[in-house]
Amino acid sequence: MTEDRGEHSAVILLVEDDPGDQELTKRALEEGRFRNDLYIVENGREALDYLYREGKYEDPASSPTPDLILLDLNMPVLGGKEVLEKLQHHPDFRQMVVIVLTTSNQETDIVRSYNLGVKSFITKPVDFNQFVQIVREVQKYWFQIVVLPPTQRCKGDG
Repeated sequence: MTEDRGEHSAVILLVEDDPGDQELTKRALEEGRFRNDLYIVENGREALDYLYREGKYEDPASSPTPDLILLDLNMPVLGGKEVLEKLQHHPDFRQMVVIVLTTSNQETDIVRSYNLGVKSFITKPVDFNQFVQIVREVQKYWFQIVVLPPTQRCKGDG
């Protein structure tokens, strides 16, 4: 995720259970200026299966390690907070860029998320244009401005 990023697509994993929010995020990313490959899972359990390459996500070609995770907090099966706890306990995922993108603005959610290693906490705006602007800024910051260590690949990424 350095300056040569413009030639490669960023791999983004969206962990979101709401189909409307999935579509809104997808459209906002398409409106952005950076190429990306978006992968969507609908709950925390699927996110962990994707990251650990289990079940239908075991093929690295169809489930590449994400450069960025956009994580909702409130989901069925396994919520975002539980996903963050699991990622903190796994050495391959501790450094991963996770951004909470949620409707919550509760102080306890914000503090707990940062304590669990998120890099940013963003409350979703209702307005589409504001949402697009936020996604553009996220993309610009994480894929053009910040210098990060190489993504730690797992289970056969090489």
